[in-house]
Amino acid sequence: MFDLLFLGTGASVPSRDRALPCVAVRSGSDIILFDCGEGTQRQLMCSRFSFMKVRAIFVTHLHGDHFFGLPGLLQTMGLSGRKDPLLVCGPAGFSNALNTILGLCEGEIEYPLEIRDVAPGDELDVQHLKVTVFGTDHGIMSQGYVVREPEIRGKVDTKRAKELGISGKDFKRLEAGETVNGIILRDITSSPTLGKSVAYTGDTSKCQTVIDAVRGVDVLIHESTYSAVETEKAVEHHHSTARSAAETAKEAEVGTLVLVHVSNRYKDRNQIQAEAAEVFPDTVVPEDFQLYSMTSRGIRLI
Repeated sequence: MFDLLFLGTGASVPSRDRALPCVAVRSGSDIILFDCGEGTQRQLMCSRFSFMKVRAIFVTHLHGDHFFGLPGLLQTMGLSGRKDPLLVCGPAGFSNALNTILGLCEGEIEYPLEIRDVAPGDELDVQHLKVTVFGTDHGIMSQGYVVREPEIRGKVDTKRAKELGISGKDFKRLEAGETVNGIILRDITSSPTLGKSVAYTGDTSKCQTVIDAVRGVDVLIHESTYSAVETEKAVEHHHSTARSAAETAKEAEVGTLVLVHVSNRYKDRNQIQAEAAEVFPDTVVPEDFQLYSMTSRGIRLI
């Protein structure tokens, strides 16, 4: 199961209450960050998560509010004695941009740091998790990510195993991937259960590539910069409204919609939640530092 920590839920400019975009997704003790706006390291230090447990960071696009927090966070990890490797990914041009910034900064990063450009269609393994890249529509090179936990193996049918002559040490051999008497493990287990999945869009207007990529995910974390009252501005700047994000969630048949990247012009986030809920009732608009746990029935605040 995933835990979701919302470190920055604001848009473009930070406010006293909202930091710039960053969501931490935790599975077990491993953490993946999606986007890394200015101030992310401070947000992590004030949170219940440790930045030393971050295994990978995925940036959606090269607007400053989504990646200017990286240099400070990467250097602080080194100053804190980090030894574990870290993977940092973004769209085409990202590696050149980040390496240029780091080259201008004083101080060496002494832990293994892999900086990569990735593109829609790429799949990456981060510990036991799989991250898939998909295209978005933001007027510049931009992309989102889906992170999935592995399938949960089905239960062994002991009666079926006995009928097929499987017993004792045979089970260990099957667990190791061997074939015993022409039998493999899936022949004596029930169907596997899909692992949990979370999608993060970054900034995007409504588009079919997003709908296709996030179809059926348990949680969709989608930007909602504007209310539907300002649809023209949303279209002009390649952003989403709460309503259009909800339409995406409905068409993609996701489990829960979480709206982030909300403009500071909306002091009452209930307005955004209510607008989306008219189309997609299972909608949440989190505050900074709120931590949610995924359950079989959705997400719950912890």
